[in-house]
Amino acid sequence: MEKQKGRRLLLMPSPLQGHITPMLQLAHTLHSNGFSITVIYTSSFTPPHLSSSYPNFTFLSISDALSELEASTSASDPVHLTRLLNVRCVEPLKQCLVTLLKNDDRVACFISDAALHFTQSVCDGFKLPRLVLRTGGASSFLVFASFPLLREKGYLPVQESRLEEPVVELPPLKVKDLPKIETRDPEAFYEFVVQFVEECKASSGVIWNSFEELESSALAKLRQLFSIPIYPIGPFHKHFPEGSTSSSLLTPDTSCISWLDTQEHNSVVYVSFGSIASITKAEFLEIAWGLANSMQPFLWVVRPGLIRGSEWLEPLPSRFMENLGGRGYIVKWAPQEQVLAHVAVGAFWTHNGWNSTLESICEGVPMICSPCFADQKVNAKYVSDVWRVGVKLENKLDREEIEKTIRKVMVGDEGKEIKDNVLDLKEKAKISLKEGGSSYSSLDGLVTDILSLKSSTSEVH
Repeated sequence: MEKQKGRRLLLMPSPLQGHITPMLQLAHTLHSNGFSITVIYTSSFTPPHLSSSYPNFTFLSISDALSELEASTSASDPVHLTRLLNVRCVEPLKQCLVTLLKNDDRVACFISDAALHFTQSVCDGFKLPRLVLRTGGASSFLVFASFPLLREKGYLPVQESRLEEPVVELPPLKVKDLPKIETRDPEAFYEFVVQFVEECKASSGVIWNSFEELESSALAKLRQLFSIPIYPIGPFHKHFPEGSTSSSLLTPDTSCISWLDTQEHNSVVYVSFGSIASITKAEFLEIAWGLANSMQPFLWVVRPGLIRGSEWLEPLPSRFMENLGGRGYIVKWAPQEQVLAHVAVGAFWTHNGWNSTLESICEGVPMICSPCFADQKVNAKYVSDVWRVGVKLENKLDREEIEKTIRKVMVGDEGKEIKDNVLDLKEKAKISLKEGGSSYSSLDGLVTDILSLKSSTSEVH
C-alpha cells in the first residue's frame, strides 16, 4: 500500500515503451523528493507487474476506447495511435480528475507526456497546473519546434533530391537528418507536432531527460523560444545508484549477462533496435553476416516482430549460430542498462532512440547508429557529428559496410577517439547529478517550483 507523503502529483505517460520508462523514472525521483505519486494510464496498455514494481505509487486506469486492432497499431504507426488517444481520452480523463480532486486536496500538479497534448485543455478546465515531460532530447525538440519555419523554407515535406542540402537554420543538420515517420497521413504528423509544441508552450514548464553539458546550445535556444521554465534533470536512470525498477513491456532475458561474463573486456558489439522498429528479411540477413564477418563477439536482440513476415529467427541460415562457436548470443529482449554497464561491451549498434542514446553515453559505450524514424535521425547526427561518440551506418544495410563499421569502432584509431569522447561525456553526466551539478540544481528548482504552483481545483468543470 502506498505510504502517504506530501503533495500529490498526477502523472500520465504515453503508452509506448520508450515513453513509459522515463515517466516512471521521473516519478521515482519526485517520490524520493517527498511527493505522493498517482500514475494514470490507458486501459489498452497495462505494463505487467506495475503495482508490485512500484508499491509506493497509486495506479489508475482510464478507458481509451481503442479496439484491439487500433491498439495493435502502436508499433506500426505510433503517431496514428497517439492522435487517437488525444481524442478518445479527453472525457475519461475529465471523469478521473473529478473523482481524484474531490477526494484529495493535496494535488499540486499534473505531469503529462508531451505527446498527450490534450491534457493541457483538460487541466485548464480544472485550473490544475500542467508540467510536461519531453522524453526525447532538447536538440530534436528544437527541430520539432521549427516545423513551421522548415515548411515555410521548403525543407518540409522532405524531397529526395534535397537530402544532402544543409538546413542552414538548424546547423549541423542536413535535410536527410530531419524527423521522418511512416504514417498513413503525413500531414497529420505535421499537425500533431505543431500542436504538441504549442501545448508545451502553454504549460507551466517542461522537464527534460537530458543535462546542460550535453545539450547546452539547444536548451539555450529553447529558453529563448519558450517563456516558461525548462528543467533538464537527466539522465533519469542515474538518479538511483541501485538502478531503476523495470517498467519493460517485454520480459528481458537475463541469461545474456552470464554469457557476457565469459567475454573479454570491451570486445562485444551489443545490437538492439528498440521496441518499435522493424526490418526486412534481407536486412536481417545482411546484419547477421555483417556481425559474423566482423569477427567480434556480439549480443543481438531480435525482438519477436522485428523481422517483417517472420515470428522470430526463421530466416537465419541453419547452423548459423553453431558455426560461430559461441561468438554470438541472441535474445528476444535484454536488460539494456545492465548490458551497457557490463565491462565486456565495447560498442552499441542502436536505432538511437533517446533513452538508448543517453544510456550508452552514461556507460561510456561508443555507438553505431542506424536511426529509423522520428527524432532518431537528429539524435544520430548529434552522436556522430557533434558529440563524436559514434559513427553512422549510412544508406542501406550492407554486410560489407556493417563489417567495416564495426571494425572501425572496435579496433580502429577513430574508435579510440570516439571512446575517449564518450568517456568524457560519461563523467560530465555523473557530475551533473552530484550536489552543485547542473541537473541536481535543476531538480531542486523543479521541486521548489512545483510546491509554489497555485491550483484552484475546487472549481471543477
